[in-house]
Amino acid sequence: MTQTLAAFAPAAAPASRTGGPRLALRIALAAVYAAAGVMHLSAADKFALIVPPVIPFGHTVVLLTGACEIAGALGLMLPPTRRLAGVMLALYALCVWPANIYQALWHVSLPPIPDSWWYHGPRLAFQPVIIWWALYAGGVIAWPFGKRPARR
Repeated sequence: MTQTLAAFAPAAAPASRTGGPRLALRIALAAVYAAAGVMHLSAADKFALIVPPVIPFGHTVVLLTGACEIAGALGLMLPPTRRLAGVMLALYALCVWPANIYQALWHVSLPPIPDSWWYHGPRLAFQPVIIWWALYAGGVIAWPFGKRPARR
């Protein structure tokens, strides 16, 4: 049974994929997501304001996303879960994009964040970079710095 379950566990990254820019970006992304998770948990009422009204239970969703951010940050730092955490954080960044769009288009005020396109424009444009960053930090992709990592 243990051998069967081991077949589904993500393989640890080879030493060549654990250092250099990938390590620096992994640590930075884990720090960003951990901080964001703590902010979501400690100020859920404020963050619930940018949850689009079509999403039920906005406050609960914010609490769950905060927990997911912290779990993803921890997962990035642990070799057995790194790849899965990278994929899940990329999907997370994709799924929260509508809240960012909603905040920008409906001018939802969330002080001290400015309600200005000088803030919203770069934030919305940076979302694909965050998706790439999660995949790169998790060892899922190597672009543009090298060949695609071999899957074990």
